[in-house]
Amino acid sequence: MLDVSMETVREVEHEGCRLRFAAPNELCNWRAQTFSSKEPETLQWIDSLPEGSVLWDVGANIGLYSVYAAKRRQCRVWAFEPSVFNLELLARNIHLNELVSRVCIVPLALSNAIGSNELRMTTTEWGGALSTFGEQYGWDGEAIRKVFEFQTMGLPMDAARDLLGIPQPDFLKMDVDGIEHLILSGGASVLAGVQQVLIEVNDDFQEQAEGCERLLTAAGLTLKHKLHSEMIDNSTTGFQNTYNQIWVRETR
Repeated sequence: MLDVSMETVREVEHEGCRLRFAAPNELCNWRAQTFSSKEPETLQWIDSLPEGSVLWDVGANIGLYSVYAAKRRQCRVWAFEPSVFNLELLARNIHLNELVSRVCIVPLALSNAIGSNELRMTTTEWGGALSTFGEQYGWDGEAIRKVFEFQTMGLPMDAARDLLGIPQPDFLKMDVDGIEHLILSGGASVLAGVQQVLIEVNDDFQEQAEGCERLLTAAGLTLKHKLHSEMIDNSTTGFQNTYNQIWVRETR
């Protein structure tokens, strides 16, 4: 049954770009079905990227946006994803779309320090989210309701570039459910060289929101847009004040 489930594939078309995604469970199937409607602002942002740009997708999950950026804009993507439950799906989706040469998986957590710590997870479901690395709180700043955890390695963005030889990103996309500000604090040098950042921020989580604003402003970036979809706006799950913020480096 597991083998049959993993062979289930859903096809998606957005703006003339055809994609294929593994859908072994209802959550992955839902992610494929809502590809165009869940985060249209993210897709529009990707559509604006110059062809061949270097993109870091931090919190890549099963790779929907990594795959779209690589196929739609021929981006060179480094997909950061530490969840052992999502890594197989991420790899399958890269393979299904024949993007092995354009998307590199980095199976490590980004953090504000080099070292091992716990990845605490609210679900072990394929395609699941709302995990946290090295902290006891989740996306809303409240104590995380973990159901599973394991120890893994984390490192700052600057170390990922300098020690692992990952290219400096032109563009940075980050969605890590609550520790965005901590990751940004370990990437001052990387941030100084990016053109734009798309980052998910919960306005109700003051520490996260204020920390992200301070660090991105210090890097010379300016907030251009703060957006979310109608689906999120009408949600009853507490995400109504969570937005994708787009920060840009103004040119003179």
